[in-house]
Amino acid sequence: MNIKKIISMLMLLMFSMTSIAQEAAATTEFDANSMTLKEVIETGGVLMYVLAVMSFIGLAFVLYFFLTLRRTSVVPESFLEDIQAVLGDGREEEALNLCKNNKSPVAAIAYSAIDYKLHSDSTDVVIMKEIMEGEGSRQASSVQGQIQYLLDIAVISPMVGLLGTVIGMLNTFNVVALDIAKAKPVLLAAGVSQALVTTAAGLVVGIPAMVFYAYFRGRSTSLLSDMEVASSKILTYLGAEDKSE
Repeated sequence: MNIKKIISMLMLLMFSMTSIAQEAAATTEFDANSMTLKEVIETGGVLMYVLAVMSFIGLAFVLYFFLTLRRTSVVPESFLEDIQAVLGDGREEEALNLCKNNKSPVAAIAYSAIDYKLHSDSTDVVIMKEIMEGEGSRQASSVQGQIQYLLDIAVISPMVGLLGTVIGMLNTFNVVALDIAKAKPVLLAAGVSQALVTTAAGLVVGIPAMVFYAYFRGRSTSLLSDMEVASSKILTYLGAEDKSE
């Protein structure tokens, strides 16, 4: 395909798009908002179903994080009060059982330290602290790693929309490339519509996912700070008890 033919195709495409815009402006019965959801999905093509699945997955993650990324789930106050009271009385076996029965991250950290103290011949506070820090890092990665899925959706969905844009524009140019004489504004508009619909749909999915990711990232950072403070208090109780012995 030589340069002259490409220029001719581009000029015809621009002229056709201008004609479509003029006809739309002149037609009083035209309503851009009259498309139903089914028509929008059909216009966007198969990628609209991909974006729909991603939106449902993103919504499920948001609801899940609202339920799990709470202080009562990560650093429950009732557990901290119970564990401190039990450790204060020197009942380490009971404290270990409390940690087993609690599924929070801070309970897992406390369990690692108490288990080390109960099953080691000589208790070293420095080693105990390293054990707690190691378990704390693992729990922190688990908490923050979950919200990474929202970021993935926020990044991938606009790319899927961009793919739909490219496909729609390719369809538009193919209409012109196959037969310039038979190129109709309606056929050209179909490709442009697919491009615009998928782009908009990708942004509609990606922008809220990014907003919620930023929100949950801040919330998880705050919870991890609380978890670190709670771990330090538990270590203080264990270390103080060890010194008293």
